[in-house]
Amino acid sequence: MQSTNGGAALVIAAVVVGLVVRRQLRTRRVRRNGSLIAPAVLGVLGAVGLAFGVASVVKYHPLTTLSVVLLVISLAVAAGFGVVRARTVRVWHEPEGEVMRKGSAATTGLWLASVGVHAGLGLWIDHAAGAGMLGTASLYAYLAIGLGTQNLVVRGRAAAL
Repeated sequence: MQSTNGGAALVIAAVVVGLVVRRQLRTRRVRRNGSLIAPAVLGVLGAVGLAFGVASVVKYHPLTTLSVVLLVISLAVAAGFGVVRARTVRVWHEPEGEVMRKGSAATTGLWLASVGVHAGLGLWIDHAAGAGMLGTASLYAYLAIGLGTQNLVVRGRAAAL
């Protein structure tokens, strides 16, 4: 992969993460299905990214056990961050009966920490794989799992109100 393509991918990833974080800070209704659309889209991109990442490694040699274990750990960490971030989202009833949500500064900080952790784990995965871009290409799957988990926990909190 040429560095210009890597740079473009990095810019696209930064824009996607920025849009996700920006949306978290807006006051929005908690919808029955609406909070699962973005994770589903990211999940499709994540599946494509993982397929690309695996192909970029197996082109040169088989996947190592360590790289697969690190990938699974990375995706579990995404879910863990999602649970913690969900606790920082304010959830309340409007007088009209609508349930609302809004992220906080802590939500933003946890998003930034989460992306930083993924970057580190992604580099470790790529190093363990010995070739290719499996760790780097797993970003969208990481975001899908983290955001999906966060949204499910927020919806659960809203239902409990």
